[in-house]
Amino acid sequence: MAAAPEERLDVLTAAGEKTGVSKPRSEVHRDGDYHRAVHVWIYSESTGELLLQRRADCKDSWPGKWDISSAGHVSAGDSSLSSARRELHEELGIKLPVDAFELLFVFLEKCVTNNGTFFNNEYSDVYLVTTLSPIPLEAFALQESEVSAVKYMHCDEYKNYLATENGEYVPYDLEGQYGQLFSIIEKRYKDNMESRSLTLQKQISRYAPIHLEPELTTLSEGDREALGYILKASIVIDDIFYEQVWNSNPMLRDWLKARSGNSSFDNLKWAYYSINKSPWSGLDENKPFLSTADSAVKLLTDATKPISGWKGVEYRAAFPQDKPGGANFYPPDMNKMEFELWKSGLPDQEQKDATGFFTVIKRPDALLPSALSSSKGSDQTNNSDDLYVVPYSKEYKSSLEKAAELLCKASECSDSPSLKNLLRTKANAFLSNDYYESDIAWMELDSNIDITIGPYETYEDGLFSYKATFEAFIGIRDDIATSQLKLFGDQLEDLEKNLPMDNIYKSDNVSAAPIRVMNLLYNSGDVKGPQTIAFNLPNDERIVNERGTSMVMLKNISEAKFKLIVKPIADACIREEQKDYVDFEPYYTHIVCHECCHGIGPHSIILPSGKKSTVRLELQEFHSALEEAKADIVGLWALNFLINKGLLPKSLSKSMYVSFLAGCFRSIRFGLEEAHGKGQALQFNWMYEKGAFILHPDGKFSVDFTKVEDAVESLSREILTIQAKGDKPAAQALLQSRATMTQPLRVALEKIEHMQVPVDIAPIFGTANKLLANI
Repeated sequence: MAAAPEERLDVLTAAGEKTGVSKPRSEVHRDGDYHRAVHVWIYSESTGELLLQRRADCKDSWPGKWDISSAGHVSAGDSSLSSARRELHEELGIKLPVDAFELLFVFLEKCVTNNGTFFNNEYSDVYLVTTLSPIPLEAFALQESEVSAVKYMHCDEYKNYLATENGEYVPYDLEGQYGQLFSIIEKRYKDNMESRSLTLQKQISRYAPIHLEPELTTLSEGDREALGYILKASIVIDDIFYEQVWNSNPMLRDWLKARSGNSSFDNLKWAYYSINKSPWSGLDENKPFLSTADSAVKLLTDATKPISGWKGVEYRAAFPQDKPGGANFYPPDMNKMEFELWKSGLPDQEQKDATGFFTVIKRPDALLPSALSSSKGSDQTNNSDDLYVVPYSKEYKSSLEKAAELLCKASECSDSPSLKNLLRTKANAFLSNDYYESDIAWMELDSNIDITIGPYETYEDGLFSYKATFEAFIGIRDDIATSQLKLFGDQLEDLEKNLPMDNIYKSDNVSAAPIRVMNLLYNSGDVKGPQTIAFNLPNDERIVNERGTSMVMLKNISEAKFKLIVKPIADACIREEQKDYVDFEPYYTHIVCHECCHGIGPHSIILPSGKKSTVRLELQEFHSALEEAKADIVGLWALNFLINKGLLPKSLSKSMYVSFLAGCFRSIRFGLEEAHGKGQALQFNWMYEKGAFILHPDGKFSVDFTKVEDAVESLSREILTIQAKGDKPAAQALLQSRATMTQPLRVALEKIEHMQVPVDIAPIFGTANKLLANI
């Protein structure tokens, strides 16, 4: 009988990325190649114990020593998470689902053993499985070739054995990376409820509640009936977004909501979770405010051998401390290099699908590893089956079918032809995954009910900014305010021609962007944390090139933010002689211009190689922050341009800059992990370095009107040129050097914090909730 082929491992770079090459395990350790492994710890919450295994005496490293609950290499072509599940199953006989595994950190071990013949340069993904109580030892089925025994030991006792270098235990450096295991567990279970309650109260107080109750008097009877169905569809959209953020998010939401009435602490957890729609705080650079210890408990009756009198494994549905960069659009253990290697082997159309707005990337969900590379000796790993593309229409099929049915009913009720068309085409898009026709219908919407519903923004995709999240904005059209803003749409072509960048990069076919103003009635989906005051859509480059974009302004949201946030910030941070320049008119006018400027400048571009592409595809994870900065700073340039043409009053020329300065501090408080906050920090620091913004000895700021115009134009040119060239390294360098928390920004934020100015608003949808209650 032929011997089984030796396990092959992916060879990694020194930074831990796949190279596309695999080698036999023995050669990897002989040559000291970087490779990947998994460590799985089982922790008993009730007893504070970790499960240890005794390595089999036949092991080629650390034989007979007590070690991690379960561990093993990640085979070539396999994924980290499936390897963790497989190792636990093979070594201990425990079958657990994906949501039992919490990735704590990545540990790089570099050592030489076996008299200098075994080199171990190993990146280990360290997972934690949290059970409510110990698993009975007789429930384990041990793999004799790997494990000779298991036992539970209290964390403190095990930590002490490692600290004293007890020879019975595989050594780990507690002063190095591995010490995180104990510090994470200790902090998680020793933080007291009173302290956490105070922290949550402070975090929640950063949001000022605002009641939104727009009048419905302009609606016909048919549109009122349609509105009820639209609101119901928006609730379905919310469910999809929760799922998009992270795979176990809906379960955590239901768990926290069900327990919100148990205590004031549980109510605080639910309240702040509801604002963020995840366990990560958007205003704190996505730091977690909950841990797996707060998560849902699940019972598995068949995870191990059956034991008389024992009901099974009760475990906490885990979530990572670091918000997943790829949200739930990609496998949680996929990195950028793996995606790029996989994508490069696809046909052109499949590459477009893989990077498209409306698909998710998945891998087969199985305990077994993926097929290894050919046994004929090739050094190349066959990854063709590791990842695959799923359209939104299939991934969220049941929810989208429900939302489509509700929109069809709304279409039948509505008296507005353009609204009927939008609702019908959007329902079709949900089922077909083709949003082109519905986006055109959205641009042509002319109805008293203003509705934006579907997958649009790409901020949650922190890996590439490819994937769109679902959202819904339902409002009542403000016809008077809409008519007053026609000027900006009419001037887009002239603005494009005069942009501060080389003429070779300018577009010849910019279309005027229609602007609609509404008062928000209800929103759902990707509307977590800081509230949107305006948006510019669609994102489809085909429509942008053919017809431009359209804008929606949320006037009642803008008014609330200016009154509750911007004015108090100005009182805290702007010098007395310029404070009166901060006014709602220039603040709101710049918001309008910001949204207009999303529609001009580079979108579809030609790279130096002659290849056609888009700014979004080339800049990837840097696109969103740079695009928000572009719209802001080019918006200021555009306002000045229109003032010089006599199309806007000269009274705006100073007030727009001071109002912008006050608004900078508002956005930066969202955190520098958020696209708007990062883009705003970039702009402020540029303007400060150019002398356009001045910090005075009293800790307050002013605008130097003699320098601000040149500073605005120079930054506009810098960003527009980077976008036009699709220059990702330049985008990264600009953001890394300027989108930082500098001392002047700290001075301003400390003043604002001292004044206890709200960071944002938390809408309460009074009118919508009444409608829903009566349906």
